[in-house]
Amino acid sequence: MIMQKKKRKRDIEKNYPVKQFVKKLRRLADCIEQGQRFQIQVAGERISIPATVLVNIEHERDDSSEEVEFQLKWTLDK
Repeated sequence: MIMQKKKRKRDIEKNYPVKQFVKKLRRLADCIEQGQRFQIQVAGERISIPATVLVNIEHERDDSSEEVEFQLKWTLDK
């Protein structure tokens, strides 16, 4: 049996220039549409997102700002 290395908890935000963000978003959309795994590197860590990912859009608002998040969620194989 192969033991997977336990990953540390992580909660970061990474800002990207618009052109780089758009390029990543287009690759993501293509993978989701084609039912393929998507790989991305965020702040030095490579992340592999399965084709079966759950996609949702979240909107938050308070007195001074608004936020829209495009979220991808999946369960980890153990």
